[in-house]
Amino acid sequence: MATADDLKFQEFDDAANLLAANPDATTISIDEPAEIPKNQHSRLQGPGREEDDELLGTDDSDKTELLAGQKKSAPFWTFEYYQTFFDVDTYQVLDRIKGSVFPVPGKNFVRLYIRSNPDLYGPFWICATLVFTIAVSGNLSNFFIHLGKPTYHYVPEFRKVSIAATTIYAYAWLVPLALWGFLMWRNTKVMNIVSYSFLEIVCVYGYSLFIYIPTAMLWIIPQQVVRWVLVAFSLCLSGSVLVMTFWPAVRDDNRRIAVATVAAILLLHALLAVGCLAYFFDAPELDIPAPIIPAHNGTTVVTKSH
Repeated sequence: MATADDLKFQEFDDAANLLAANPDATTISIDEPAEIPKNQHSRLQGPGREEDDELLGTDDSDKTELLAGQKKSAPFWTFEYYQTFFDVDTYQVLDRIKGSVFPVPGKNFVRLYIRSNPDLYGPFWICATLVFTIAVSGNLSNFFIHLGKPTYHYVPEFRKVSIAATTIYAYAWLVPLALWGFLMWRNTKVMNIVSYSFLEIVCVYGYSLFIYIPTAMLWIIPQQVVRWVLVAFSLCLSGSVLVMTFWPAVRDDNRRIAVATVAAILLLHALLAVGCLAYFFDAPELDIPAPIIPAHNGTTVVTKSH
């Protein structure tokens, strides 16, 4: 049983003498602070800092892998090189579609959704779906406009598929290419301009076209007012995604050049929507009048034309 002297607090003046008396004793040094684990240190930084690092792509693990040479891109002539552009799951695609349909004011679409893993899977299938939606809806609109007319014979216009495909894919690739080249050129003039890769710009344009898929379905309604209201609504949603994405990239440039760049982006986007509406929906096929063939006895014969 411990005595009162054993339980009395003692000052440890000479650590060497104590260790000599009891060599099996455990010692703890409090001169230097204990090293904080890496994951705990990231928690102490706060959620805002961690979110900023994630959006800006400055994660420590990515830096370690890059410095170690673990991330090596395959040659462009191999299948693995193009496979990385389609390395995305369904949840990421749906999340990016939601971000393009419901843009958040003040949020950059590239930093929130694209920069971590830009893909071509979503833009490719969105453009393909939009092509067939516009072509099919345009044929149905033409059919409903002439429904009930005895002189009209419905013939599906398959050429609208090729015209829509050429228009949509040319817009989704050529406009981002021109914008990427312009931003690279301005980056040599103004050092503060935010730079986007070509793949990121293609992603933004591809996902911004999703809103036109349900809009094209509703364009079947044969009411001009309804169609133009749908066009204006779609332009506001998809155009806001483009403006909030590319305005930070040019706002540090000359004011006139920055405003002209954003205006050109919106103008081309509006021309695509208005052009598709005017060509595929607001231009119904004209009824060909029946030709009049004169007969030999002086009378005329009217033949029916379909």
